[in-house]
Amino acid sequence: MKHLFMALMAIATISMSGCSKSGNEQCEQNSGNDTKTLVAYFSATGITEGVAKKLAEAAGADLYKIEPEQPYTSADLDWHNEQSRSSVEMKDKSSRPAIKGKVDDMARYDTIYVGFPIWWYTCPTIINTFMESYDFKGKTVIPFATSGGSTIDKACEDLRKAYPDANWKPGHLLNGVTDEKLKSIINT
Repeated sequence: MKHLFMALMAIATISMSGCSKSGNEQCEQNSGNDTKTLVAYFSATGITEGVAKKLAEAAGADLYKIEPEQPYTSADLDWHNEQSRSSVEMKDKSSRPAIKGKVDDMARYDTIYVGFPIWWYTCPTIINTFMESYDFKGKTVIPFATSGGSTIDKACEDLRKAYPDANWKPGHLLNGVTDEKLKSIINT
């Protein structure tokens, strides 16, 4: 009986460590639960990425980085230059920068947090590319953002108007977010 117990413990230990040793982040994220929440984010400078990672951890959610096929350079992000890539994209409401990669099996997610930095008082146009790449009908979508001084209000209004099939929840500006704030967002 003792040998059977030891064998079962060894099998359980090996099974539990298999996910973490595989190097597969998706596997690590889902280990032990059937998560149906996704945190998808675009981050140009790393600030939004840091918040997205904290939010995903707090929510027990999968994490997806919205990456442009052509990465943004510092010159591309110079909002003082009217000819910079970001300035040109934000002036053109039909701009849809291409995204590298896709979310695996988006249909399994019920709740999607969509994060981004505020650009020109709204979300970057790459967020429109993301929103138009999947069917959000009936899904709960919660925007979150980081900003140097703007609110998230216009971005939320623009997203609701452009993608009315989603079940939009109030957006959150998460500059310097605390663990307590994250918990209150997740529990609403």
